[in-house]
Amino acid sequence: MTYELFIGDRTFSSWSLRGWLMLHKFDLPYRETMIGLYSGTMAQDMATLAPARLVPALRTPEGDVIGESLAMAETLAERHPDAGLWPADPTARMRARWLCAEMVAGFGALRGGCPMQLAHVDADFVASEEIKSDLARVETLWAFAREKATDGPWLFGAYSLADAFYAPVCARITGYALPVSEAAQTYCNTAISDPAFQQWRAEGLKTTYDPFPYAPVGRAEAWPA
Repeated sequence: MTYELFIGDRTFSSWSLRGWLMLHKFDLPYRETMIGLYSGTMAQDMATLAPARLVPALRTPEGDVIGESLAMAETLAERHPDAGLWPADPTARMRARWLCAEMVAGFGALRGGCPMQLAHVDADFVASEEIKSDLARVETLWAFAREKATDGPWLFGAYSLADAFYAPVCARITGYALPVSEAAQTYCNTAISDPAFQQWRAEGLKTTYDPFPYAPVGRAEAWPA
């Protein structure tokens, strides 16, 4: 019973990271197929997945194709109820779904102004007021989540789909040295130091780009150790 996960370039594809974490962190069986986001072959590579047109996409062991990350998340949680994708506590589970839905629908300034890149820290980047507003909302939601956290450093204590959905936000905060509170920075440090995230980033850095799609505005500093 193996899923096939279709992903884009690891260094840049934030939604692919979310899809991969859904499977990898919960020990669900999968194999990966790369889609050429930056090689110009995306439409050709995804032709057999229609009507899915974006990464990530998932093919079930039965051959059904699922597009859109939130649909993938709910489908996997339904098919694997004992894997713990959503928090066990009903209130925490409700809040986790809320956070994931708002991530899908919101934060346009943060996502548009700070495209995920895992190669360096853009040390001279200056966040706009719109980006700062998105960051304030992120911090509000994270604090809301942590009200239901028990043991553990993740949003709801144990790792859940909410952490998979917000991992690219942590990558953006890190990659652009964005101003956040100490509590938010601590959570980001947890996310980017997680072995699964580090594995994803290391695999991505094996591919080089010339020119680099998202060059820094000024100084490029090393990613935190």
